[in-house]
Amino acid sequence: MNTASDHSKLPDPQAADLARESSAALAKLLKDHPRQDRARVRMDDTDLVLPRHALELLRNILTEMAQGNAVTIMPVHAELTTQEAANLLNVSRPHLIKLLEEGVIPFSRVGTHRRIRFQDVMAYRAARNTESEAALQALADQAQEHDMGY
Repeated sequence: MNTASDHSKLPDPQAADLARESSAALAKLLKDHPRQDRARVRMDDTDLVLPRHALELLRNILTEMAQGNAVTIMPVHAELTTQEAANLLNVSRPHLIKLLEEGVIPFSRVGTHRRIRFQDVMAYRAARNTESEAALQALADQAQEHDMGY
């Protein structure tokens, strides 16, 4: 089941410029009004009231678009196929299956197919990033100890 919106098209330069301006303006509004829990948005003759969390997500989307990135939105409760999870982690599918079978990342089965919760994939990715940063810091500290000029 693919629950992500498929908007893999990269923004053109004009869209990226507009996203940059909008992101900056929205970030300033959110900063200037930290206790505001909703905002009114007007489009044509229709007023919408959006919760703050939606505005923060919109700011993040605009920031990514301003950098020329395509954006996909996926609910955190979504279940991924092994290929989708492998793509998110930038690993091969066989490597991901090894991680699943070793119990590193929890999964469930739907018939003979494995399904992985998006939030479990992201938790694994965050833990992996934390471990990598700690290893890099240890190497940097060691280089400083031995006066290696880094």
